[in-house]
Amino acid sequence: MKFKKLIFTILFCFTIGLTLTACKGNTEVPSKEYDVIFDTDGGSTIENQVIAEGNAVLKPEDPTRAGYIFEGWYQDSAKKKPWNFSTSVITEETTIYAKWAKILSCLEASKLCEPENFKSTERCYIQGIVDTVSNPTYGEMTISDETGSLYVYGTYSSDGTKRYSELDNKPFAGDEVLLYGLLQNFKGRAELTSAWIISFTPQKDEFDESNYTKMSIAESREAEKNDKILVEGVVSKITYANGMIPSGFYLVDSTSSIYVYDSQIAPRVSVGNKVKLAGVKDLWILETEAGNAEKFGYKGCCQLTNAHLISSDNGNNRFDKNWIEQTTIKDIMETPVSKNITTLIYKVNALVHKSVGTGFINYYFYDIDGKTGSYAYTQCNGSDYEWLDEFDGKICTVYLSAINAKASASGCVWRFLPIEVIDEGYSFDQANAPKFAVDYYGVGQFLPIYTSDPKLELITEVSQELLGIKNITLEYSSNDTDIVSFDVENDKLIMHTKNAGTATITIKASYLDYEYSTTLQIKLESIDIPDTITIKEAIDSPATEGGTEVIVRGIVGPSLVNRSGFYLIDETGVIAITTDSETLSGLALGNEVILKGTRTLFGNEEGYYGQSVILDCELIINLYGEQDYSTATFDSSKTLDDLLAFNVSEDHTTQVYVVEVEIKVVEATYYSNIYLVSPQTNQQMILYCSGANQYSWLKKYAGQTITVELALCNWNKKKQFPGCVLSATGEDGTKEVNVLNFNK
Repeated sequence: MKFKKLIFTILFCFTIGLTLTACKGNTEVPSKEYDVIFDTDGGSTIENQVIAEGNAVLKPEDPTRAGYIFEGWYQDSAKKKPWNFSTSVITEETTIYAKWAKILSCLEASKLCEPENFKSTERCYIQGIVDTVSNPTYGEMTISDETGSLYVYGTYSSDGTKRYSELDNKPFAGDEVLLYGLLQNFKGRAELTSAWIISFTPQKDEFDESNYTKMSIAESREAEKNDKILVEGVVSKITYANGMIPSGFYLVDSTSSIYVYDSQIAPRVSVGNKVKLAGVKDLWILETEAGNAEKFGYKGCCQLTNAHLISSDNGNNRFDKNWIEQTTIKDIMETPVSKNITTLIYKVNALVHKSVGTGFINYYFYDIDGKTGSYAYTQCNGSDYEWLDEFDGKICTVYLSAINAKASASGCVWRFLPIEVIDEGYSFDQANAPKFAVDYYGVGQFLPIYTSDPKLELITEVSQELLGIKNITLEYSSNDTDIVSFDVENDKLIMHTKNAGTATITIKASYLDYEYSTTLQIKLESIDIPDTITIKEAIDSPATEGGTEVIVRGIVGPSLVNRSGFYLIDETGVIAITTDSETLSGLALGNEVILKGTRTLFGNEEGYYGQSVILDCELIINLYGEQDYSTATFDSSKTLDDLLAFNVSEDHTTQVYVVEVEIKVVEATYYSNIYLVSPQTNQQMILYCSGANQYSWLKKYAGQTITVELALCNWNKKKQFPGCVLSATGEDGTKEVNVLNFNK
């Protein structure tokens, strides 16, 4: 028994010893460790790591490499298999490889796009400075670096899910931007498309604020062109260029308003923002209109350009209206274009009128007479004024600005921009009816100076359906009937001038129990009638090498179309006359006139005889009258087919032809026109016009064969003569004359 206990004890101790020995051996065996090498392939150095077998690598900071974008770590040197720092463990000596993408220069990108119809399948990185953002909705822009520039067709967020306009933070002109997109050759132009904005660095607007003079907006309006100005104000209206791209904005403070033309700042501000900016004073005129503007004394649009946005409160402030003058559209329209009123806001009562054209919409603002006014200036075919639709046909309170004047050979016309329109349920005070009749109908009949007896038929009664007034009576009297008299002839009241001198006339209006009167000075000048030549002699005068100054006498005939003027006619011939709108407004069909102008050829060059014309005519004397123009030299021997065969290298623009034609009206989505069709061959001649509406009086003859008095013209170097219709005689024998320019 003792022996068994001894054996058991020995075995137990031996077992314990083995166990202890084994445990002691495990703690002394070291685990394996491996070096992990980061191959940056030319990038910044990343320290190697020593990682125990079975453990994961610690992800280091991204390396950097000039001219490249780091795209991650990879298991293989071919950089096909990404290294996953969360799941991959170390079991041996390991090298992890950096992958890079080269940042292309603008020149390198452009060269890749040289092959015709090139389109990349993989995205690339391009970095540059934003020159302009041409479309802030889609983020179209141009970027540049030291090698050149590149067009970018649309930009998005860094993951491609949001377009430029939806981004809270986005690059603007002057910022450095890194883009990731596809390259393509689009119609010969290299461009980056569907570009993701990976990052951008706002660049400090480098300009010296101390070089700019702080002013109120009223003071900035009076500053000299090119003065550097610092102003603060509230954005009251954004303007838009084609494609509804913000192009500028009106800025208002407590003293006045001015326009800021800057397509890079306009997308960064909103109506109601109070902003501080620096800019350069400018008086802008379209280059092609500069000559005509100078002729009529128009100095240009009062604005600030080359602006620097210093600050914005991003608020929703109301602009100050306390300084704004209440006036009328009539007074604005009668303000000489030489006065500095552009971009100045006025408060008016105005009739808003929407006019749908062919491929565009115009919005007009008329005075309460329903006819005195102008159109809203648009570069978007009217789509920037769709918000006016709810006011169409209503007289509203309108905060309105003449943003600029259109300058043409015939004169300058103010063009409007509405800042704010409020429908306040306008109601005309009938006590003002007499003054309305005098101001809008009475006064405008008279010229301040006459050179002969105008035999002017006067308005004696006024009704205005728009205002709900009827039968306002107008009376006229003169303080010297030897100079100016008013006589009833055949139930019409006629004004006559007799002897030279100045008379005071009184215009009095009566309506119900209300009366109003005003006085005008009318002068009759005695003027010697100069020597004149006939129209044939004018036609025969040298027309090339600057032309010949002529003084010609004739009858005011039918209107030109698409030009400011008319055909001057006598027994010897017909010739086109151009003049300014002010002169034209004082003339009527049938007046006998003496004009001075330059007999020349418009558009004459090799292969094109051009348009025979007496250009830029000055009215010497209006002898008035309502005489029928002579048709003695009109040619009835030709057909429309004959005229279509005429060569434009020969002069056929001083002859009127009487021909039978069919009227064809074409009105498509984006254009309209009227054609004369040969009844014999169906050949057709286009009429020279900007659209069929200039010949609206001919539309009723559509599809009919009628007789027209037709002049051939060639103002713009066509290979076939377009036509100008002087008159149309319908199937019932009624003759209708083209009075387009006289209807104004």
